[in-house]
Amino acid sequence: MIAAVLSAMAAVPAAAQVEVDVTGGVSAPQPIAIPVMPTNSPVGTAAGSTDALGRQVSEVIANDLRNSGLFTPIDANRMRPVRFDEVTQPDYPYWGGTGAQTLVQGFVRANGDGSLTVGCYVYDVFARTELARQGFVVQPDSWRRAAHKCADSVYSRLTGEGPYFDSRVVYVSETGPKNNRTKQLAIMDQDGANHRFLTSGQNIVLTPRFSPNEQQIVYMSYAEDRPRIYTLQVGTGRQRLVVEGASLSFAPRFSPDGRFILFSMAQGGNTDLYRVSASGGRPQRLTNSPGIDTGGSYSPDGSRIVFESDRSGGQQLYVMNADGSNQQRISFGGGRYGTPVWSPRGDLIAFTKIGGGFRIGVMNASGGGERLLTNAWQDEQPTWAPNGRVLMFFRTAQGSGRASVHSVDLTGRVERRIATPRDGSDPSWGPLLP
Repeated sequence: MIAAVLSAMAAVPAAAQVEVDVTGGVSAPQPIAIPVMPTNSPVGTAAGSTDALGRQVSEVIANDLRNSGLFTPIDANRMRPVRFDEVTQPDYPYWGGTGAQTLVQGFVRANGDGSLTVGCYVYDVFARTELARQGFVVQPDSWRRAAHKCADSVYSRLTGEGPYFDSRVVYVSETGPKNNRTKQLAIMDQDGANHRFLTSGQNIVLTPRFSPNEQQIVYMSYAEDRPRIYTLQVGTGRQRLVVEGASLSFAPRFSPDGRFILFSMAQGGNTDLYRVSASGGRPQRLTNSPGIDTGGSYSPDGSRIVFESDRSGGQQLYVMNADGSNQQRISFGGGRYGTPVWSPRGDLIAFTKIGGGFRIGVMNASGGGERLLTNAWQDEQPTWAPNGRVLMFFRTAQGSGRASVHSVDLTGRVERRIATPRDGSDPSWGPLLP
């Protein structure tokens, strides 16, 4: 956990402040200056000297904001160093000359107990006023989290949208030939940093999903040569079988309150949706239709579930109440639909559109307003950022079968590849870290 030490504040009326339109997209991202954060006195820490950390913190903030597609950080070589006493008294004429509309300044200071304080200040260069300030006390090995928190502060203040940079992603790391892949669970920051493996690769693993508090992951594993659902404690690595028995169980996901796990189970030639207590127990059947019902995802309030089913003869999307009642089809466009996932904002459902390729799309909760966001050969398995404004997914290269993790914003204009040590698939974006 990060301790906040500076209060956020707004200093001028909204009409006079710099703002960014995140919903319509931008043809020219806003120029923003993020100079190296100075230190009051260079002090060595387990993560490096505080003056070196000041440069690294600024770089992470700049990369986060650049990757959002809404900001263009000024080239570091075009900016002069900032003195420690300038952090709260910016040289507005100088920063105006760089072309920046917004300035992000801060500091890195070593504390007597071995921790660091990272200060973050946001200024409107044209109005010459402070927009926000925040600060964080962290252990040296958590300096990147302070940088992400600062970037979140800037992003939220200027766009009015929720933060998402201080979050993590669990995914399936893949290696080996196309017909004999080794698949491991892996976890990383949303920008690909702090990567580590969670499983050994001895058994194939698929579809990892975070619990609401991010302390657990639920996933499918082929341990003992049959697909079954397990949970894994992120901190300890402890694994637990969720559903006992010989039936095949797969496609798990936690409910928003963490009390239940929604999953699919095949019995008697039919596949239906079930839910079971997160602590284990007897599963409750939610659907009972001929065919395959799978890929369930709860609405943010837990009252409804979206899922895919071929009961109509083709793979389509349906919604129902959380108890399985009132099942209704919502997808009616050409082609097939799969892997639906409800936005954390509750306004949209993301999906994989299948027909002439695999593409990532979104629609509203009643099925209207369908929009496709990607146009590659095989994009699938979308997962939402905590603020509901960005999606992550995986892309399979034609011919090679190699997969990579990508992100795209809701305009479809800002797409990028997330660097992973090996091939990657089945990403799941976790909640904001505490």
